[in-house]
Amino acid sequence: MLNPKTVLDRLFRRDAPPVTPPLDNDDRVVAWAQTAEAVAVASVRALWLPARKGTEGEWHRLGWAEIHKAVWKDGALVVTPGVEIEPGVVADGPVRRVRLPEPRDLPQEVRTRVTRSVAYTEHHTLRAGGGVRVLARAVPGRDGLTWQLRFDDPAAREVPAARAEAEGLLAEARAARLS
Repeated sequence: MLNPKTVLDRLFRRDAPPVTPPLDNDDRVVAWAQTAEAVAVASVRALWLPARKGTEGEWHRLGWAEIHKAVWKDGALVVTPGVEIEPGVVADGPVRRVRLPEPRDLPQEVRTRVTRSVAYTEHHTLRAGGGVRVLARAVPGRDGLTWQLRFDDPAAREVPAARAEAEGLLAEARAARLS
């Protein structure tokens, strides 16, 4: 007897990747593409990229709410993850560029899911100088939103006046979202 997922895959003519990352029971593959050396997979909850050479494991998992930017450019998926540098404050992490000789629908699926994870985003110019983006992301499988600050210049978070203003903007955004 076929399981429901297999029936849906056949019904919608979706084929499975040659290898699958270690998905949770309530997760499933929604798109995939062959890379030069392995496979990249989009699931309901995350983007799974081949692990970089010299790192442990076969996969590098990025939850949709962890990805700041994802663009399709010159035959490659270019992904900029966010890295939490302290609770509630994120900065750009190391960019991953993955060549996809046959991209299939992976780039569009990544764009859709990253965009869908953004529940609120607003950029503000700070009186103390620089700017900050206040954002809220929805994390698949988790209730509520994850609120974050992303300073244009990460050093600005060390300036007390800039930090206080940014935290005030975050509090205002959260309050407005709740009302």
